[in-house]
Amino acid sequence: MIQYANDTTKQQVYDMWKTVFGDADAYMEIYFREKYRNENTLIYFENKRAVASLQMLPYTFTFCGTEIPVLYHSGVSTLPEARKKGYMHQLLIASFEHAQKNRFPLMLLVPQESWLLKFYDKYGFSQAFDIGTEELPSLKTLIEGFSGDLHAAWRKFNTWFRQKDMTVQKSFDDFRAIVEEATLFDFPPKKNLIGMARVIDAEKLLALFADRYEQKSFSVSVTDELLSHNNHTFSISEGKITKNDSLLQPAFNLNIRELAQALLGYHTSEKGKPLHTIFPEKTPQMNFMME
Repeated sequence: MIQYANDTTKQQVYDMWKTVFGDADAYMEIYFREKYRNENTLIYFENKRAVASLQMLPYTFTFCGTEIPVLYHSGVSTLPEARKKGYMHQLLIASFEHAQKNRFPLMLLVPQESWLLKFYDKYGFSQAFDIGTEELPSLKTLIEGFSGDLHAAWRKFNTWFRQKDMTVQKSFDDFRAIVEEATLFDFPPKKNLIGMARVIDAEKLLALFADRYEQKSFSVSVTDELLSHNNHTFSISEGKITKNDSLLQPAFNLNIRELAQALLGYHTSEKGKPLHTIFPEKTPQMNFMME
């Protein structure tokens, strides 16, 4: 049985996190105070006991020159004795339904181990963010430069990323939590994170792409094994999008993983024509996610 968390079950989520990830209590205190919310947490119960859970943290993401709401999967975990029973499968599907109901067109996550790339691929996620090779600007230097004025430091931090397309943005509250976590670990160096993306609403994202690139005209047939509402053929022309399921030969046939990579401009220059001429290459970035 799947339920949203509440004040009574929150402790079970906390205990599960501690069992599965083994994070320090000081870090967990920050995370569960600043990021955790009952309404963003799904729990699978086995005989009234919480055995699997995940959280869906809301962020803002710059996409095609605008900002959209996205959900970031965090704390995806199953107790060791409850694994291989399909509980996480059910939670992930429920998270997609939550995203669709609440109008989040895109979901993101950071796979903590390489084998998870293949696991999440089964659920329509595809790699869309590369791990960084260069260190990001130092938070410690930033904080020291503004003499404890955290709002001023955030405004400077904001200038580093706000104008970058295909980038996860941070509110002041996000930034405050990031700084508190960094202080806890003596400001370790940070790089961009490897990340995956999952399209929840193909029509919405294609419409935003069409509006941004009014001069582009093409058609695309989208296939999605899990979310049937994405299974349509779309025609894009003069900044508008229409469903055109009767079209027999669309310009592109993309599964939902390929669509995410195309829309985010992930290594599109390496693709053949005409795809790389339609979807410009970008450098998607995800960082400072309290990882």
